[in-house]
Amino acid sequence: MSRGFVKEDDQEEVPIVPQRAFLPEGVPNFVTPAGMELLLAEKQALIREKESLAGTREHEKRITLNYINAKLQLLNNRIAEARVVDLKEQPQNEIRFGATATLKNEASGKTQIFQIVGVDEAEIAKGKISFLSPLARALINKKSGDRVTLKRDREDIVFEITGITYK
Repeated sequence: MSRGFVKEDDQEEVPIVPQRAFLPEGVPNFVTPAGMELLLAEKQALIREKESLAGTREHEKRITLNYINAKLQLLNNRIAEARVVDLKEQPQNEIRFGATATLKNEASGKTQIFQIVGVDEAEIAKGKISFLSPLARALINKKSGDRVTLKRDREDIVFEITGITYK
């Protein structure tokens, strides 16, 4: 049928849903137990939002429902692929997924604390870095007292690992 015979109001907007944090093809979706709780809480919030749409106008409701359903589909895929890592089973004296590492910047003397987490949990403002990040990759398998060099364009940053914990 020609578009000339279709009412404008009948056209559904295709929701533009932002993609989730990047996870390369074939890379396992590791998450901490807290990260899995966050994913499940996000799912519950979307379900509640979906259920609360009763009072809105039909057209707006359909658009919002399409958006929520698209977000839920991406989230459900991420949850289904998640591999929860038990932090108690990690070697406590070595940095692995889920470790919280205390690092001393050798140049500035400043101490920073980072936890290595899944891509959906990463939030640098809270000291949570993705296991795919350059710093996390440099830290994996290191022990307290080791030095790690983070390669940068202008100047490399050298850290000394001063502590390792699993929370």
